[in-house]
This record gives sequence, structure tokens and C-alpha cells, in this order.
Amino acid sequence: MTETPDSPKQDYRDSVFLPKTDFPMKAGLPQKEPGILKRWQAQDFYAELRNRRRGREKFILHDGPPYANGDMHIGHALNHILKDMVVRTQTLLGKDAPYVPGWDCHGLPIEWKVEEQYRKKKRNKDEVPAQEFRAECRAYAQNWVDTQREQLKRLGINADWDNPYLTMDFQAEATIVSELLKFAESGQLYRGAKPVMWSPVEKTALAEAEIEYEDITSTQIDVAFEIIESPIDALKGAYAVIWTTTPWTIPVNQAIAYGPDVEYRICRKRQDDGRQYIVGLELLGAFGARLGDELVPLKAIKGSDLAGTMVRHPMHALGGFFAKPRPMLAGDFVTTDSGTGLVHMAPDHGEDDFDLCKANGIEPLFAVEGDGKYRADWLWLGGEGSVINPKFNAPDGPICAALHEAGGLLAASADYKHSYPHSWRSKAKVIYRCTPQWFVPMDKASADGALREKAMTAISQTRWVPEKGQNRITAMVEGRPDWVLSRQRAWGVPITLFVDRKSGQYLCDAGVNARIIAGVREMGVDAWSDERAQAYLGSDYALADYERVTDILDVWFDSGCTHAFVLESGRWPDLSWPADLYLEGSDQHRGWFQSSLLQSCGTRGRAPYNAVLTHGFTMDQKGMKMSKSLGNTINPLDLMRDNGADILRLWALTVDFTEDHRIGKEILAGVSDQYRKLRNTFRYLLGALDGFSDAEKVAVTDMPELERYMLHLLADMDAKLKTAVNDFDFNSYVRLLTEFCNEDLSAFFFDIRKDCLYCDAATDPKRMAYRTVLDTLFHALVRYAAPVLVFTSEEVWQTRFPDADSVHFSEWPDVNAGWIDAKLSENWLSIRGSRMLANEVIEPMRRNKEIGSSLEVEYSYNGDPGEVDLAEIFIVSAVHHGRETSAVKTTNHKCGRCWRHLPQVVEDGALCGRCADVVGGE
Repeated sequence: MTETPDSPKQDYRDSVFLPKTDFPMKAGLPQKEPGILKRWQAQDFYAELRNRRRGREKFILHDGPPYANGDMHIGHALNHILKDMVVRTQTLLGKDAPYVPGWDCHGLPIEWKVEEQYRKKKRNKDEVPAQEFRAECRAYAQNWVDTQREQLKRLGINADWDNPYLTMDFQAEATIVSELLKFAESGQLYRGAKPVMWSPVEKTALAEAEIEYEDITSTQIDVAFEIIESPIDALKGAYAVIWTTTPWTIPVNQAIAYGPDVEYRICRKRQDDGRQYIVGLELLGAFGARLGDELVPLKAIKGSDLAGTMVRHPMHALGGFFAKPRPMLAGDFVTTDSGTGLVHMAPDHGEDDFDLCKANGIEPLFAVEGDGKYRADWLWLGGEGSVINPKFNAPDGPICAALHEAGGLLAASADYKHSYPHSWRSKAKVIYRCTPQWFVPMDKASADGALREKAMTAISQTRWVPEKGQNRITAMVEGRPDWVLSRQRAWGVPITLFVDRKSGQYLCDAGVNARIIAGVREMGVDAWSDERAQAYLGSDYALADYERVTDILDVWFDSGCTHAFVLESGRWPDLSWPADLYLEGSDQHRGWFQSSLLQSCGTRGRAPYNAVLTHGFTMDQKGMKMSKSLGNTINPLDLMRDNGADILRLWALTVDFTEDHRIGKEILAGVSDQYRKLRNTFRYLLGALDGFSDAEKVAVTDMPELERYMLHLLADMDAKLKTAVNDFDFNSYVRLLTEFCNEDLSAFFFDIRKDCLYCDAATDPKRMAYRTVLDTLFHALVRYAAPVLVFTSEEVWQTRFPDADSVHFSEWPDVNAGWIDAKLSENWLSIRGSRMLANEVIEPMRRNKEIGSSLEVEYSYNGDPGEVDLAEIFIVSAVHHGRETSAVKTTNHKCGRCWRHLPQVVEDGALCGRCADVVGGE
């Protein structure tokens, strides 16, 4: 020990080893991140990473294509951040995890926007050549692909942005056609007239995935059909009463359904008007209330006795179709939940209606046109509509007025509230409309099983995260109808079939199909034209004998085929089939997950994915759905401009994304605070490791207990992080990382060892051990954080290693599982508990200003300190063994360098022995 300097008031600040770093506390992410992005782009980071991982185990995430229509929204941001997290964590584990982004480019939303532009210019889309119109749709889609691509890049998503897949690429369109023809060649395609969801506004059939339900108020009416023939004499001259909330379907009524097991009553009004009605027994009261009178039961009738009964339409006086008698038919679907217990049948506009009527030889009429108006030649309301117009269906509208005049309208009121299907694009009401459409049958028997059967097997063989996703898609596939493939629009992949005009069968010829596929590969969807039709048919067939189908494919078939042209085409040689993972929002159980499943099971017998991860939807801070009209939307572009992409990424990876989750100013303020703490952890590590080299490293066996305990905690967290990656549990991943940094490091390890770092000699074994552990922590933590905070981790890495490769080329840190020491951990958990208790005892002294620092305290407790210096751990002057826990202000003097209060310090400002040795040895 060297001699203490003469002057106890000497300034020793220059002798303290304070952390040194250029890494700023203030992040400035909005300014820094674009520069880091440019550096990555300049070095072609994605391609370089592929080169470095080539030959490694593959992990294939197939990107579900967002729609090329509009700016990126918060849902896009969340979805792509999650995908990037998957790819980056798998890459960190050493795998080759390519990421090819894609876009869905065909379909109604784009066509609708182009039509809007036409309407503003007072142009009629139907007068524009189809090829010109499609070219405008293609240009519109490309514009939004380019826009969204730049916005997604800004999130720090590492992907093959220069070579994305687009469903409108000619190669993609040719593959979609090829996949369609596989269904045709295997007999999994038929054309039939069945009721499908139809949008009169958009003039096309819609898939279930394109439907959303909204509450509306409709007109409900009770209509009387006079019974003209019945095996029950008492029924002749009575009226069968039906109830409906779609008055517009009365003009196409063809039958009335009854429940065979339902109890009916012939009844009359108390204020007798000379009429008798037949109504379900359980519904007499409700029917009477709608009529405004009490009903008097006259005779009981069992439903099955109604067989053979005939009625006539209230508008029978019009003649023709309306004069034809209507049969009453037994329907198992008829209930007494509402209405009258009798259901009017319009096979054009209902699934049950269609099935029951078809089974009884009644065919659809096709009276309602694609725009929702009745055919011009229809006897009643011809050329009028639209059928979804509330005024058209109103109690004083044309339908009810005519029924009232004819004596058929018993009651009408515009007060029935119920849920009703709408197009998710136009937001307009849809109808069931029977039209000739192309279908894939779900239950057609084949050598390898029906499509539904294969899909159900594939679902059971797929990993669903969270597990409830399996129940969701199982229920949807189990009960779904045949897949409607056709749409009546212009912008999409054509249904490239020729139909024999005599037999109605589509042509199935491998040579013809090959020529069609080649044509689409050359020219895209414009290749399917009248001008080229004979060339496709070749010399074996005459065009005059065939109808060229002009419908286009449902866009869900397009996106359902993406696995074929992205994973199998060879255009992206780093990819392979099937995908390890599909990742989209939970709505895709009825959308892309399902269309991909059905398409792949129909052509390959299995799902195109091994696992499916779903996320919920982002709500506002109060848990409400975001809406521009409510003004509660959060724009990710604004967030990145104001806070930086890493804050947005941290938010996305801290919420429980498997459920619906929230975002708002207060939530983002909490995320920013979380980020600040992580950033300060890295700042401390960088400063504390200033000048560190391998020569300073200490073997683990030579380290103090505290350092070995920290390595134990690191190894324990490392194993948990790997589990979180394998479970795609990113919420836990980030929580483990942040809690370790905040609680185990900043509030514990760093706090205890700052005295050692600042004041011990540079060659002191304890200080060297501490810095060795800090170096280990740095290399581990910056890698763990890299998939989350992609920009900040790069900044941290480049600050310490300015000439090194990007941190994102690194692999999972080398953390030794042998550092796990359960006995050591148990001992230190006890010590940490005692430390917390000491802080609780000391804190009131600090609040009351009895002390300025815990270093002024002597602490007593009844525990066994063992070999650990508890004064150092508790950061106090001394720790004594006593019967009771207590704290008193020490009388020891304060060292002028380390500020510890120790017995060996002769007066305030003098040096303790350690500090004297360090200062004297400089």
C-alpha cells in the first residue's frame, strides 16, 4: 500500500475509470435509420446474406401477398415486422431463411379504382377495349407495388425487394392458368347454376372471404298465398302465410316450404275479415301482433299433412309465370324460431330454396340481372330495381304497393333489425343470386379422396400457432360449400376453358392446354382472346363448336396458387416447397390459408405449408376498431417519421399479437421508455468495455461468484429465448430480453459492480472478470436484440467494431449451457431477496434526508453472509450480523475517490487502502 497523499481535499476524478463511448443517449432514429438503410442497400445486404448462408438448413416463410391498393397501414406494418422477426431469428440460428415478398395484383378493388377514375372523366368502362382497360389496371397495381415496397423497406424488413413476386407477372399468370387446368384435367371442375353471393354494385360473384356482416334494418312483410288445392278440405280457400325480410324475392317465388314435424293451425282474426290463415302454432302470437289483432285457432294441422297442397301467387292476375300454381314442399330446414312457420321459396336467391326446388324439378328463373334489376321482359317490375335499394323494398315501395293492391299483403313494417352480408370492398349489400358459375366440388369422390377429406387431413397434419387456429379453419372447411371460382369482371386471370356447345362439357386436351399456357406466358392475361382462340384449339377442333369462357378467376385462387409459382418455379432458387410457415392475420383462415390449402390439396394432395402462424388485429388505445370516420387510425408512416422504425418494431413484438391488440400515444410512450432503457444498457456496455481486449479475459473458473451467477442467468435466458423462437413467441422473447437488461443488469449487476469498474485497478482480477462478463453479455445481447431493433443493434455494433461486418451477418451467440448452476442460483436468489429488503429499510432514510446515499449506511440483519461481501452487494458502508434488521447512519469517513465510508479512512476526503494503491500505482 502506498502512502496516502498529504491533501485529503485532492481531486481524484481523473484517476477514476469512467465509461467512455461515442454512442449517444439520444437515439435520433428518424435521422439515423435512413442512412443505415442506404448502407445496407449499397452493399446488397440481402444477396450477401444469402451467399453466407448457402448450404445451411433451410427455413422457408412464404409471404402472403398484400393487395396492391393504397398506402401501407398499421396492419401491413405489424404483419411484415412479424415476418421479418421470424426470418431474422431463424437466420440468427444459422439457417438459410430467404424472404421473397409479393403482391396480389388482380381483382375487383383495383378494377373498381380504375372505374372510379373513368367516372370522374365521364368515361364508360364498357366502351373501353378490354386490353386497354387491363393495361390501366396493371399500371395502377404497379404504382402501388412500388409505393408499398418503399414503405415496407423503411421498416427495416430484409427481403428480396428487387425481385418480388407479383400475381400479374406473365409467368405467374401462366402458372395460375396451369394450376386451374390441373383441376380441369382431374375432373375437379364443373359449371352449374347455383345461388352464390353476388354484389349488384360490383356486378360479380363474391367469395365468403370477401363478405363482411353489418347490422341493418329491413322491411319485414307477411304475404298471403291462397290455397287452391289440398287433400285437407278445410284448407281450400284458406291462405298460407309467409314472412320475409327480402320483399324483392316475392316476384320470383316458385313454392312454399313447410316443416313436416311442425304443428300448424288454421286460424282467423278476432275481427273476422272472412279469411282463414295457416300459421305455425308457436308463431300465432307474433303473427297476430304484426297484424294488430288476436288470432283465433280453428283447426290443428300437422306439417306432413300439407303434402300435395297448391297455392297461387298473390300477383296471379298478371298471368304467365305468376298464374302457375305453386306447390307446398316439405323442408327440413323450416323452423318456428321466427316468421310464420312457412317459408316462401325463390330458388334463384337462396341455398335451401335452390336445393329443395331442384329436388322437386323446379329450376331457377334468372329474373334478376347482374346490376340488381329485374329483366326487362319480366311481367312484374321488369327493368326496375335495384333489389338492394331500401326504398324499393319499403312498405310504401313498388313491391309492397302492388301486393297490397292485389290483397296479398297482410303486414309490412320497416323495423326488422338483423345482421346482413355486405361486400367488404364496396360496403354495399349483397344478394344470393343464381347464375351459371364455375365450381370446384368439395365432396366429389376420387381415387385419393374428396377435396374436403384431403383438406381436413392436411389441417390435422399442420402445426397451428396459436392452436385455436386449427379449430377455426376446421369448422370453416368442414361446413363450406363448393368453391365458386368464377367472377364476371375484366381484371384477372381468365378461366381458360372451351365448352362444347352441344354437350356443355369443357374441352380437356393436353395439347390445347399446353398452347394456352404458353400463350399466357408470352402475353399474360391478354392472350386469352377471340383472335387467338382457334390457334389454341389447333386443327383438331373448330371454334364454331365451342364457347370460349369469358369469366375470370376468383383472386383467392390466384393467391392460393402463389406457392406454385414462387416456391416451385425455380425463379427464386433459394426457395423450396412446401413452406415451413405461412403467417397472416386470423381473417385468412377463411381467405389465403384456406384457398392455398384447397388449391394445394386439389393438385398435390397436401397443404403447401407445414405450420401456420396467425395474428390478431390492431385496435386503438381503447380497444376500438380503427376507422377513418372515428379519427382513431394510426399511420405507421407518421410513426416512423416521428419516432423511428425501431420503436414501431418494438411495439409490434411486445404486444400479444396472437390476439387483438392495441396501439396509441400512451402505449407508444411506454414502448419508447422501454426502448430508452435498452439503449442505455447498450450505452453502458459500450462505455464500460472501452479499451477491452482479449488479453484482459478471465477464465470462468477464476471469476467471483457474482460474475458466475450472471453467466448462469445468461445461459438460462439463452435457452428460453431459443424456445421462444421455436414457438414464435416473440412477446416472451422481448420480455425476457428487456427484463434481463433492466432487472438483472441495470438494477443489479451494473449497480453493484460500478464501484469495481470505476475504482479498482485496471489489472485487478475482479475488475477484469467483470469486464470479461460484460464482453460476453455485449456479444450475446446485441445479437438477441438484432432481429427486434434492427437499426439500433447495427448502430451499437458499428460503434464498437466500426470496421466489422454487419451484426446481422452474425449467428446465435455462443453461450455455454454448462454455465447453468442451480445451487449458485439458489444462493444468489436469497442474496437478492436480502438486498431488496435492505433497500426497503434504507429508502425511508433517504426520503427523510437522513442520508444522501446508501453508502452512508451500516446495515444489520440476521442472515448468513457466507463468503460474499454483502456491503458491496447492498452498496452500504458495512453489514453486521444481528438479531433484527436495522439501518443506521455510519460514523465512518468517506473516501475521497470511491466515496465509500470505511473504518480505514482517517477523515473525509482521504483515501481508502484500495484507492491509495491505485492512485499510487499510476
